[in-house]
Amino acid sequence: MADDHEDQTQQGGGEGSISNKNKKIRRGAYGWLRYRWVRELVRDKQCRLVEVPYSATLADTFNALLANRVSAVPVAAPPGQWIGAGGSMILESDRATGAVRKHYIGMLTMLDVLSHIAELGDHDDKNLDCWMAVPVSTIIGHSLESLSLWTLNPNTSLLDCMETLSKGVHRALVPVDSQTNQAISVELVEESPGYRMLTQMDVLRFLREQKIDLKEILSRSVAELGAISEIVFAVGKHTNVMDAIKSMRAAGLSAVPVVEDLLGDQILQDGKGKKLVETFSATDLRSCPIALLQSWLSISVTQFKERLSVRASNVTSAPMDRDDPGAATRRLITCYHETSMLDVIDSAVSNHVHRLWVIDEEGSLNGVVSLSDMLRVVRDSVLVVE
Repeated sequence: MADDHEDQTQQGGGEGSISNKNKKIRRGAYGWLRYRWVRELVRDKQCRLVEVPYSATLADTFNALLANRVSAVPVAAPPGQWIGAGGSMILESDRATGAVRKHYIGMLTMLDVLSHIAELGDHDDKNLDCWMAVPVSTIIGHSLESLSLWTLNPNTSLLDCMETLSKGVHRALVPVDSQTNQAISVELVEESPGYRMLTQMDVLRFLREQKIDLKEILSRSVAELGAISEIVFAVGKHTNVMDAIKSMRAAGLSAVPVVEDLLGDQILQDGKGKKLVETFSATDLRSCPIALLQSWLSISVTQFKERLSVRASNVTSAPMDRDDPGAATRRLITCYHETSMLDVIDSAVSNHVHRLWVIDEEGSLNGVVSLSDMLRVVRDSVLVVE
């Protein structure tokens, strides 16, 4: 009995030691995220900010997205003539004179383009060329994301930055030489000689590179961390592209899983438990030249992806991927409930995808882990000391 009591005491002491060690590790991770700054993430981003003028046509903007392989661009206008998205006053000034020379009035995303194309299906005149000739300034606000335009102060901590980017803000402008010294997480008024774009992917790439400092958290499974959303709306594999686009616009979704045929006439349905076969996203549209897009709107989403695959295989060279590289064709990127957060982040960053579908051993859809989910649970984990 004495031996048993001694064993239990030693075992309890071991668990206490492990618990204390975990507390120290989490406190260390908290400090690491609290004292790393946004400026560190944008310091090495040498690419200039891709933007379009307010007078550009949607077709011109679409081509800019395709050429630069980004999924969103800020829209610039002359100062003093527009109200910025969300009431923001994000200005760029001349480096030499300090005079304000442009005002960023909003952000155009691929979801805005998708929503605009979806409206074409509601009109008798389905001439895509005319539909894409509208000024880009008239398209801003088709999606919730483009209704707001955010900047992050360079002195914002990585911990606060992650909070912002985990709540529906996918990207933010960071002034290169800010005139604001106060470290405020999100600014609506900012004046700077220049900006860089910071995205969710940039932050996750940085976390992956510094994984040793977050090892205890990143080694845990996505299920354990609570990163999986089990509500997943899907389309059937025979759904045509226009119907899928219209359903995505109505639901505010930038991507949907494609599954084996669904029951009933409703386009968008609960996909949980269905066999996953493909992903269809707004970014896929960016990979399709406008000259081909109209004729491809009536084919199925699986045929659309197949044609993109054939076209991509015929391209011998492509520009370097940037904000949201997303190759035109790629293998299905998935994970399991027990997959570690580090492996999920690595898959998302390496394959340039904004989400991983969660499947079971039979390949049936069980949920989704988005970039927002990844940032949210990692941040929440360092704030909780067990």
